[in-house]
Amino acid sequence: MERTRRRATGAVALAATAALTAACASSSAAPPPAALPAPDTITTATPIKHVVVLFGENISFDHYFGTYPHATNENGTPFHAKPDTPKVNGLTPELLQHNPNAYNPKRLSPDQALTCDQSHDYNKEQAAFNGGKMDKFVENTERGKCTGQPVLFGEPGLVMDYFDGNTVTAMWNYAQHYALNDNSFDTVFGPSSPGAINLVSGQTHGLQPVDSVTGEPKVDPHTAASPDSRGVGTMITDPDPAFDDCSGKNHTATDNLGAFEGRNVGDLLNARGVTWGWFEGGFRPTGEANGYAVCGTKHPNVGGQASVDYSPHHQPFQYYRSTSNAKHRPPSSLRAVGQHDQANHQYDVRDFNDALAAGTMPAVSFLKAPEYQDGHAGYSDPLDEQAFVADEINRIQASPQWRNTAIILAYDDSDGWYDHVPSTIVNGSHDAQQDSPVCSSRPVKLGGSADRCGYGPRLPLLVISPYSKVNHVDHTLTDQTSVLRFIEDNWHLGRIGGGSYDALAAPITGMFDFSHPAAKPLKLDPKTGAVIG
Repeated sequence: MERTRRRATGAVALAATAALTAACASSSAAPPPAALPAPDTITTATPIKHVVVLFGENISFDHYFGTYPHATNENGTPFHAKPDTPKVNGLTPELLQHNPNAYNPKRLSPDQALTCDQSHDYNKEQAAFNGGKMDKFVENTERGKCTGQPVLFGEPGLVMDYFDGNTVTAMWNYAQHYALNDNSFDTVFGPSSPGAINLVSGQTHGLQPVDSVTGEPKVDPHTAASPDSRGVGTMITDPDPAFDDCSGKNHTATDNLGAFEGRNVGDLLNARGVTWGWFEGGFRPTGEANGYAVCGTKHPNVGGQASVDYSPHHQPFQYYRSTSNAKHRPPSSLRAVGQHDQANHQYDVRDFNDALAAGTMPAVSFLKAPEYQDGHAGYSDPLDEQAFVADEINRIQASPQWRNTAIILAYDDSDGWYDHVPSTIVNGSHDAQQDSPVCSSRPVKLGGSADRCGYGPRLPLLVISPYSKVNHVDHTLTDQTSVLRFIEDNWHLGRIGGGSYDALAAPITGMFDFSHPAAKPLKLDPKTGAVIG
């Protein structure tokens, strides 16, 4: 979104800080000063002592795994499935050749990896579902043209298309050697920020819009849908977080920011004395302007497009004062990564890699790639994404911590890409401005707040661990908060409460074999996704 720049003085910055503190006093908490114990010394419910969540962007299950495990091998990296590979609920010949949508799905080749971004609004995704018929994607979430972006591939019917193992080779190889779930869903309909918030709290209600420059609380239905008299409502769009210097073009933009009330999993981990951190590419600032940290690091994708690495609205913990690091301060030392210090558990991806190499990886780590590697169509792609994923997994598997680690590869939303499986609506919503019958016909079960309809579209979910089942497809109905539930259960944290989706979440333990672990390390070429060791 285009934003009008306005100058922020030091006095205004101080006023903003004061206003934000008052707006979100309920989530303020001073972290305890004592050092947290080493992960291996804490009692856990399973043999897992480290969880690493690689949280990608904007992929439906069919978009990456619709034809798994069968690749055409016409071009790209060859992929040949093991003979005993189980089937997924994917794209059948009937769906490929006689699809009920306006276009049939078509394979995208590796040289078409950079595509147009699709529409993935809360209401448009519901409309694409068309009451569960799954036949109105072209009319509602299609963006087949990439205006002004000549390096991107686009054509009519693009929203229906998919990649196979010749492009998303790393993802298919991980599925071959570890566990894949083909029945996992976005917790709610909608874009990136709600997905990130559901991962860490399961609760997209409780958002207070605030002025980007002054920090004054606002009533803004675009930032927080179905607001109360104070303006507190539900997140269904992608506002930048209030507690982040790099938000709103360093707090000079006119779009309101968002500040969440309530708790997140970071608060629960802090209460139990468990080390943790969110690590995002580009978080380390490149300078300062008008008293604000500047996030200016850029990298080009495979097509030569450069974008800023850090996206504030992809960083869920910066919406909560209790877990924010607004100034993007670095850890006070390498040994402090995951501990209580000035970074307040928010870091750059480079800090994770340094801690891993030093043997001080936190118990719980969330990894977010820089924009060019996060998989989001329009500025990233599956080739750049697999380079990040394979490189990080190679590093973890080469470390001593691998022996008791679970790596979870999950996604924040579907981008509107076609998927043929309708979700089970476990929590309805009755917003006449936003909700279609697929949501308004179902009861509201979680807290009574509007605009939290879910489950949304189907997304990929993989578990990579020495304790993963091998070459296994799990069919358990799960959602993004199933990842949250695993962390809660493993470290005995309790639940978020207050209407969080974690109260409904099914476990992901069906993807593990804790009695007879048989999964081995798998080294992949980050560039091609091919097995190299």
